[in-house]
Amino acid sequence: MDEQEKFDILRSSPFAVELTDGQCRELARVIKVRKLKDGEVLIQDGRSDNSLHVVINGMLAVIKESGAGETTTLHIIKIGDLAGAMGFIDGLEHSATLSSIGDSEVFTLQRDAFESLLHKDPALVYRVMRSIVRSVHAIIRRMNNQYVELTNYISKQHGRY
Repeated sequence: MDEQEKFDILRSSPFAVELTDGQCRELARVIKVRKLKDGEVLIQDGRSDNSLHVVINGMLAVIKESGAGETTTLHIIKIGDLAGAMGFIDGLEHSATLSSIGDSEVFTLQRDAFESLLHKDPALVYRVMRSIVRSVHAIIRRMNNQYVELTNYISKQHGRY
């Protein structure tokens, strides 16, 4: 994939909300595009990889083992959504597995490549970090709403269907 194609993908992503065209071109130089087959694992629970991904085609399932070898799909990550944001920021192990649903495509930003831009264009790094925080904030807001709904269901319905 050439730089112009990566620029076009990046320009339509959540990263580009505050970026100039020049900053998008600079960031496009350090992103990689990866194609995933159905069921292919992008992120493995319990491992760290210092990568941030944005879905550009397809979908990813967020999967967690629920015991006795069974798994539960917690969420579906769709086009434009970020994946691996917390591991990218803090370098800790991932708390769930991300697996492709059908064929998918992501662009990936490695933390060391991203940090290499810090001295060249600190405003670019700051703006990308703001977009990551906005994305994580939206996830936390959604989870809080789900928690309230579940709590209301249990307390008002006493857990009955």
